[in-house]
Amino acid sequence: MQLESLLLSRDPEVIRVLRPTLEKLSIDLEVCRGAKSGAEIISSEKFDAIIIDCDDLQGGLEVLSAMRKESSNKSSVAFAILNRQTTTHKAFELGANFVLQKPLSGLNAMRCFSAAINFMLRERRRYFRQPVEIPVTLVFGEKEFKATATNLSEGGMAIYFRGKLPKGGISRVVFSMPGAATPLQPRAHIAWLDGAGHAGLRFTEMPKDMHTQLDHWLTEEFQKLEKPQHQKN
Repeated sequence: MQLESLLLSRDPEVIRVLRPTLEKLSIDLEVCRGAKSGAEIISSEKFDAIIIDCDDLQGGLEVLSAMRKESSNKSSVAFAILNRQTTTHKAFELGANFVLQKPLSGLNAMRCFSAAINFMLRERRRYFRQPVEIPVTLVFGEKEFKATATNLSEGGMAIYFRGKLPKGGISRVVFSMPGAATPLQPRAHIAWLDGAGHAGLRFTEMPKDMHTQLDHWLTEEFQKLEKPQHQKN
């Protein structure tokens, strides 16, 4: 499974050191050379790691601070690259999880990103959505409505349906995961609706035993994707 990172830097030496280092760790690197354009990317795309050249890229510190307020990357692992202007304490205060000092070396970069990779995988796991095609029943009070789940995560699911959803809110959703005999029946509500038969459901309440069952299944599916990366390394 390829992890994805975004580097905001105009420094060719930073790019030269980080690109082969991250490649060895199966981390894809996208490079952006401007703070403004980088901020736009961060607001619209999800990354496992964001690396910001804070001192030598104008506006870098502002991007670091702002990314913690962006819903798509507020929990992503953040790396601050410093050059004796910003203190390590300040970088952590603004939201950095790890700090690298210039001049960068391949050894120090490898140590830092190796230490961070489990945090990146944990974050990826939180946002992991497993593609599925399973029948679900939406319960609207006394009415039931049939749909199909197209992906499933620990926090909700995407569904496809035909016709119009009944009026009123969903009280619960009933479904069985592939290979499981016992159905799950969490409470849920509609998080989004596109008007073309697709919707997103967010689970709002789930008994502990159901949550454990869902978490176990998702972990197994996630590890199937993770294995090729470890075999490569």
